This record gives sequence, C-alpha cells and structure tokens, in this order.
Amino acid sequence: MFRNQYDTDVTTWSPAGRLFQVEYAMEAVKQGSAAIGLRSKTHVVLACVNKANSELSSHQKKIFKVDDHIGVAIAGLTADGRVLSRYMRSECINYSYTYESQLPVGRLVVQLADKAQVCTQRSWKRPYGVGLLVGGLDESGAHLYYNCPSGNYFEYQAFAIGSRSQAAKTYLERRFKNFTDSSREDLIKDALIATRETLQGEKLRSSICTIAVIGVGEPFHVLDQETVQHLIDTFEIVREEEGPAAEPGPSAEQGAAADEGSGADQGAAADQGVAPMDI
Repeated sequence: MFRNQYDTDVTTWSPAGRLFQVEYAMEAVKQGSAAIGLRSKTHVVLACVNKANSELSSHQKKIFKVDDHIGVAIAGLTADGRVLSRYMRSECINYSYTYESQLPVGRLVVQLADKAQVCTQRSWKRPYGVGLLVGGLDESGAHLYYNCPSGNYFEYQAFAIGSRSQAAKTYLERRFKNFTDSSREDLIKDALIATRETLQGEKLRSSICTIAVIGVGEPFHVLDQETVQHLIDTFEIVREEEGPAAEPGPSAEQGAAADEGSGADQGAAADQGVAPMDI
C-alpha cells in the first residue's frame, strides 16, 4: 500500500520536490526508542532507552563504541545502526594505522554522511533507517553530531532523537546554556532527567536505560547498571528533599498551627511538611 505514485523509488522526485522514501527513513528514526546526547567543554554523555520486544526477550544494544575517543547512540533500525557503527570502527582503525593518530570526529561524521547520501541517489539502494548521535573528543574539544538518514549532519550542544524525544528536547532547551561549563556528574544527571522525560510516567530504572561517557583523560565507556542505579537513587533523593521546601503554602500553615494549636497539632503539621514528594 503506497502513499502515492512518487514513493515507489528513492530516486523519484514528487512535483513538490520531495523524496518520500527518504522521509520514510527519517520517520523510522522517530519510531525508535529515544537516544540523548549532551556535551560540555571536556565531556560527552550519551544516553538511550532500552526497550525489549517482549518480557521474554532482552533489549537491543543502542550504544556502540567506535574508538577510545568516539561513541554512537542510535534510534531506528538497530541492524542498520550496527552496520554503520562497524563502518565507523573500520575507518578509525584504517586512519590510525596510516597516520598513527586518532581520526578527527568531524571528518568521520562527514564520511558517514557521504555514505548515507549515496543511498538516496541509487535506485538499487535504500536509505539507512537509523539516526546516529555521534559523540567524540579530539584536539579541538568535545563534539556531538547528529547524522540523519538523508545524509545531512548537524553539530549540537545537546540533542534527542527517537520516540517521545520532544519532551527531552524541551528540557534540554531550558538547560543547554549551562552545559558548556557543566561537570561530568552534572551532565550525567541532566542526561538521566532528559531520559526520564521520554518515559511518560514510567519509573526510571537502570534496567531500561544505558549511559555512556567520554571525556578528557577518560576513554569512551558504558557505565554499569549498579553505577547508573546509584546515580538515579541519588537524584531521586535530592528531588524528594527539595520538593517540600519549594512549597511555601504548607510551611505557612505549619507556622500558624504551631502558634495556635497544641503540641500534638504541631507534630501532625510537621509530619505533613516532611512527607516525600511523589516523583
């Protein structure tokens, strides 16, 4: 079942100047589980949501190590992402063998974009149905790029792709001015909060998210589940402690009850004041 007569071939233009097959590939990225990237001057943090097809299966791997200084997070067709990450890994190895130095992140992103663009110009190929957030560190600093199935690429301070990524983008847009000078821990915290925004009320746990970090003096690596769960628990505790303090209404009512009521009334009001906020 076709959308119209112009979407049967990737090389067929519509009268409106559109390539529908490329747009379908970009739609596949929106259907994938969310992936998030943030960068500061010294660190890049990648995060993704792990979704299993059923309760009996394990989740697909969404974050791949390319080299010690580069990693990718994907949204869309995992198989396409796996093939492209293998290509990127091969390019890094060849460059290192030839020049005895690490491949600059920007050059690798351009090569990846050129590879994706070829698939929009050959009738016997199809566009890659995957979006990649490429995070890396080189001599010019930390970088975060988004590679689109259309062959376009963009550099970002922070970005989110995949299903329900708009909620994460909204949070990142409110906070991105602070990311440049953020510490490693603050970046991870913001990545966890942005990931939580994509879950639509589901409780954030280490089993449904993956966090990877790369920084100055810190090669690319994925944090283990115990570390991620500890960070999540710490974040939840901070939110619980800050919740009642941000509400002046109950505090004023407690003060009035302390002036007018007995000791029992004071105790009851105090108990209400320290009740944890439902997160």
